[in-house]
Amino acid sequence: MSRYPAYWTAFRTILVKEILRFARIWVQTVIPPVITTVLYFIIFGNLIGNKIGEMGGFSYIEFIVPGLILMSVISHSYANVVSSFYSSKFQRHIEELLIAPVPNWVILVGYVGGGVARGLVVGVIVTAVSMFFVDIEINSYAITLLVFVLTSILFATAGFINAVFANSFDDILIIPTFVLVPLTYLGGVFYSIDMLPTFWQQVSLANPVLYMINAFRWGILGVSDIGLGVALGLIVAFIVLLGSIALWLLNKGVGIKS
Repeated sequence: MSRYPAYWTAFRTILVKEILRFARIWVQTVIPPVITTVLYFIIFGNLIGNKIGEMGGFSYIEFIVPGLILMSVISHSYANVVSSFYSSKFQRHIEELLIAPVPNWVILVGYVGGGVARGLVVGVIVTAVSMFFVDIEINSYAITLLVFVLTSILFATAGFINAVFANSFDDILIIPTFVLVPLTYLGGVFYSIDMLPTFWQQVSLANPVLYMINAFRWGILGVSDIGLGVALGLIVAFIVLLGSIALWLLNKGVGIKS
């Protein structure tokens, strides 16, 4: 008898649990990015944007829309998994999953799926809010959706790795605060790297978030500082790398099995 129906049931159970988890506290998980986005549009889009003028052939407020949307997707995909999986460790009910006849890859995909779900929900709501400030005409729906999903998968997986190594609730804040936020703000959300001196353009190319922001900007606006093929290839490569690391850590029981 095939085991795949049982695996599907296990995956669906984890996924539904994760979705219900952030849905129950929607005031904490959905409303804050909406408020933050509105403030970004008011301050950077209207007040500062009017003084900056055009960028990349678009008004400044149009130019920053893709970055603001993806920034919300990145932070919330990451946050959902890192907080949920660490809570499972802290409350010790992760052990119930580990002794269940469920492969580790199903556990990983289930948690990552929950992060992707929250990232997509937040991303869609932020996109809807953006339409109150600017008319959005999508250049390529396929590329926009692809980058949307791939970026969410990538950072949900990164959140899983952070949760594996975390030994306290403070530990799950270190990477977002000191790594994720700087990479995001320096990833071309508010500017084109063509504005930078040559040296800093080269330094910026070492920032993986730059490729995601630009691929998403190409999907929405049709402009990008980075080749689309290069950007998509790098995102997929990072997903494979981080996914392999996360699965290896889970198989070894790092941070889980005492």
